[in-house]
Amino acid sequence: MAPTELRPWSRAVVKVGSALVAPDGVPSDRHLGAIAGFVRATAEAGRESVVVSSGAVAAGLAAVGGRRPRTIPEKQALAAVGQPRLMGRWGRLLDAPVAQVLLTHDDLVHRDRFLNARTTLAELLGRGVVPVVNENDTVAVDELKVGDNDNLAAHVAVLTEADLLVILTDVDGLFDADPRANASARLVPVVDRVDAGVHAMAGGAGTDAGTGGMRTKLQAAEKATSRGIATVLVNGTDAGRLAALADGTLHGTLFRAQSPPLPARKHWLLHATPVAGRLVVDAGAAEAVCRRGASLLASGVVSVAGDFGRSEPVEIADEGGRVLARGIARYAAYELSRVRGRQSGEVEAVLGYAGPSAVVHRDDLALIETPDSDG
Repeated sequence: MAPTELRPWSRAVVKVGSALVAPDGVPSDRHLGAIAGFVRATAEAGRESVVVSSGAVAAGLAAVGGRRPRTIPEKQALAAVGQPRLMGRWGRLLDAPVAQVLLTHDDLVHRDRFLNARTTLAELLGRGVVPVVNENDTVAVDELKVGDNDNLAAHVAVLTEADLLVILTDVDGLFDADPRANASARLVPVVDRVDAGVHAMAGGAGTDAGTGGMRTKLQAAEKATSRGIATVLVNGTDAGRLAALADGTLHGTLFRAQSPPLPARKHWLLHATPVAGRLVVDAGAAEAVCRRGASLLASGVVSVAGDFGRSEPVEIADEGGRVLARGIARYAAYELSRVRGRQSGEVEAVLGYAGPSAVVHRDDLALIETPDSDG
């Protein structure tokens, strides 16, 4: 299959999974040498790279021995041991100043922390330093984790305003079936849009060394491309493909950037914020919100789930259970439970005070799906 020529890019986020950092469960240079060579080659061409690297737990286990971690405290302890060893390996291989950047879910959700992280990364890049990013596994808990470095890399690409996300893996790209189980599976060289059909191609988790399979890679591609960032999936075990990529030639899968990109605030609503509740709306409200770009009014709300406060994110679903949008609620759950289904003129009489004109204003709303034409 002919390779794909990439458009010129100036800043890339390069995600390196555990299967490449520790192919036999122990960190090694087997694949990292060529990956570091790719980063060095891009720097020599005047382009910038941010590395998102897995492997801290594997490095910690290699250092202290014992059984594979089974609990969160075990993983956190091993990550604390392994992270400096991982950084030392990258510093040696890249032969350049490197900076450890450990992010948490809160750094991506809260706007002030997001902006602070963006400023720090921009300063590092401006000084010729290669940031090496990982999730801060030592303090993160399951409820507040990004969870995998594919999705973390997509968030970092948005955070750093990159124009290319490179996801390195141990397969050749996206296939229309699992190539490990189906010999007739075909590589998909270009994906114009990550939709339900593309997600259906994803298999389960990949290797035992990491947490990200094809499913999380497609999630990452969807996040990045919706913000206008082209994403490529490349076999990082093949030094020749890495060298070609440095020259702008892709042997793998290209996920095209969406044009126009999703605005920053709506991207944040869809991809960075955990929802605190759900609003089920009737068919008329679904039509108004999704097709006419209207705000959601109390009269269209059928039911309220969750214990959310004012200004917290909620998802909006139709009566069939399909999630249509996410938005910022202007009423708390207890208020909305009392005024749902009511006309705007009735709200003050019910609550004893005048509430906002909209439950979710259209400026604070990001669509996921549109209702059926007959709905």
